[in-house]
Amino acid sequence: MSKICEICGKKPNFGNSISHAHNLVKRRWNPNLQTIRAKMNGVVKRVKICTSCLKAGKVTKAAKVTKAIKAVG
Repeated sequence: MSKICEICGKKPNFGNSISHAHNLVKRRWNPNLQTIRAKMNGVVKRVKICTSCLKAGKVTKAAKVTKAIKAVG
């Protein structure tokens, strides 16, 4: 899966690293993507979203399902 936010479409930017001697080297800046379980259209699925969308509340996180541990006794 590529490094693209599934909500806003943010993707890597490209440019040059410039040293003190002004040597240019190609580089890229990746977005800060997090894989989370989100509820989208009533369905829980894993999505990659950037932290700015997560902080802005553009997606609702799904509640974790835990199994109840029965006490044996």
